Amino acid sequence: MKYLIAILFLFATAGVFAQSHDDRPVVQFTGVVHNADSVNVIVPYVTITNTSGRNSINQSNYKGYFSFVAHEQDTLRFTCVGYGTLTVVIPAKVPNSSYTMQVLLKPKIINLPTFHVFPWATTDEFKKDFLAIKLADDDLEIARKNISRTSLVALGNILPRDAQEIQSATAQSMHTSILNSHSLTPNPLLNPLAWGSLVKQITDSDNKSSSN
Repeated sequence: MKYLIAILFLFATAGVFAQSHDDRPVVQFTGVVHNADSVNVIVPYVTITNTSGRNSINQSNYKGYFSFVAHEQDTLRFTCVGYGTLTVVIPAKVPNSSYTMQVLLKPKIINLPTFHVFPWATTDEFKKDFLAIKLADDDLEIARKNISRTSLVALGNILPRDAQEIQSATAQSMHTSILNSHSLTPNPLLNPLAWGSLVKQITDSDNKSSSN
């Protein structure tokens, strides 16, 4: 019997508190959420929790606008990702049962700790790869390779002559022709040494043919 009376007393007490809570005047709470650092920037989809009303949750729309029914002296908590939490208390004796305000949320910057990523599992692997690394040539080394004799000869064999080289060769030929204009041009057919070299080449060719 005592337990039954205690339970009834608890229910009655809870009903009294609930009745006293519901007896508070109802307020139409309306507003827009903006960035505190830039009032022209709205903050959309902000979660609004009424901590005085069993943690009932409302949310602002994509334009930061919200409007819902609450009670006077309710405590409302505004939360949004990237912004600090803001708590607002609706004042008492609101005229016309309507309360409007501009909510300003302060951006919250979180500095995460530095995280280093190493592609080597051990320091020994790092040392091995570091010693075997091949550094690219700098501008000075590239210039040295481009003007080396080997590079110039190779380029001379594959690149055609430009106009300046052709002009120089033509001028050299004309100069040689002018110098030899008053002298006889040697004829290789009258050179006995040339004939001897020709006969030797023919003889060597015949000897190779007979040996095969």
